[in-house]
Amino acid sequence: MPTTRPLSGFESIEDPRRNNHCHQLGDILFIACCAVICGAESWNDIELYGQSKFDWLKHLLELPHGVPSDDTYR
Repeated sequence: MPTTRPLSGFESIEDPRRNNHCHQLGDILFIACCAVICGAESWNDIELYGQSKFDWLKHLLELPHGVPSDDTYR
């Protein structure tokens, strides 16, 4: 069975942020999408989802600076 990387759908999205960011756009989008699918309704909910699923996420994503904060999503 072929495997698909979880971020393959986000790779073509151009990152509009300046070069002073510490979180990869694909990581941010993947966590946000998963969190919303699981019922997150606010920026804080998305951050809490990322924190609660960190052990799982770190196997799928790079997360060089840990889970993004709610301010990053905002």
